[in-house]
Amino acid sequence: MADFLSRDPQSPGFWDERFIKEFTPWDKGDVPLALQEFVQATATPLTVLIPGCGNGYEVAYLAQAGWNVTAIDFSPAAVASAKATIGEWGRYVIEADFFTYVPTQTTNLIYERAFFCALPASLRQSVVKRWAELLSPGALLAGYFFYDETAADNPKGPPFAITRQQFQLLMTPMFELLEERDVTDSIPVFAGRECWKIWRRRSDDTL
Repeated sequence: MADFLSRDPQSPGFWDERFIKEFTPWDKGDVPLALQEFVQATATPLTVLIPGCGNGYEVAYLAQAGWNVTAIDFSPAAVASAKATIGEWGRYVIEADFFTYVPTQTTNLIYERAFFCALPASLRQSVVKRWAELLSPGALLAGYFFYDETAADNPKGPPFAITRQQFQLLMTPMFELLEERDVTDSIPVFAGRECWKIWRRRSDDTL
């Protein structure tokens, strides 16, 4: 276990330290199966935003599949690591803050992978609201969501867990759940506690 100075995951420095020291237990090292199946089943390539992209394996995969992908991370070390990891596809990774980033084109899909659970409970409502702001009605939010039914008894993180009921209550005003299934290729830190889900942005909410 590495010794870290920064303990605040809301700070870029927290993530800089971990990438610099190569302490990334959330890093799967490849592209998750459910995402591959989703891409293969989608007839037309989408314009995708990936917040908190880490080492960017999915960025390279989506770009090679012909999808228009932009990945953001507010940690300079994370961005540098992604660019080093995925080579030429690193041109799609930029340093930016999710809460202030403004896309240059309409986003059809936001891909979620260990971003929501990387931030503390105090930011959950803000994350969901920002997802909704970035997506037009009918656009999709798809990816992996980390749950723990004992989350109330274990507030430490990251990863910061949430119960399914709590997450459903956050999402329902702005998103409709289209698909949910278990994950068969989780890494140890998420094993047995994550689901693949696809949500659609509602048109009848008020932000």
